[in-house]
Amino acid sequence: MEVLTSDEIIRLTPPERLALIAQLWDSLENDQLPLTSAQQTELESRLTSLDHDRQNGVTWTALKVELEQRCP
Repeated sequence: MEVLTSDEIIRLTPPERLALIAQLWDSLENDQLPLTSAQQTELESRLTSLDHDRQNGVTWTALKVELEQRCP
């Protein structure tokens, strides 16, 4: 594996460094991301909320029509 040196990393532009971070993050599997119990609890809460909110959501078409009526 080729490892970048600190100097090589510094020479990258900020967007290039962010892209590298994203690639590294995306390369990890879910079970490779250790969570504290508080983080796990929060994640489960957000997923539950997402499932609930998804049932009450509206389509983009319906929202667009409503916005066009409110803001002609």
